[in-house]
Amino acid sequence: MGVSQADLGKSIGVRFQQVQKYESGANRVSASRLWAIAEALEVHISHFFVGIRASDPETGDKTAPTDEFCFLKEHDAVEMLSIYRSLKPAHKHAVLSFVRTLTQDAPVRRFDEAK
Repeated sequence: MGVSQADLGKSIGVRFQQVQKYESGANRVSASRLWAIAEALEVHISHFFVGIRASDPETGDKTAPTDEFCFLKEHDAVEMLSIYRSLKPAHKHAVLSFVRTLTQDAPVRRFDEAK
């Protein structure tokens, strides 16, 4: 991108050594720091995820990270979430209980369970 590690470090508030650690994978990058890096480099945050694919449930290939929110690409899912957000708490609970009964035979990971 034509930006030195020192310049990038200054723009995101860290020293160039920390940028080196991010670049080499020695240190993890937090979401907020990744956002700052994207802004400093004037790229969309998705730039850092090009080429990452969800693991293949049919083959069991787990070499790539799983995108648990890929369902949000579906219009109906986004509409359902939008409607759900507008419900009263008691109605939210009722809807969630109903949907759980629809999936009794299918293995579904509940988000309130520990990984």
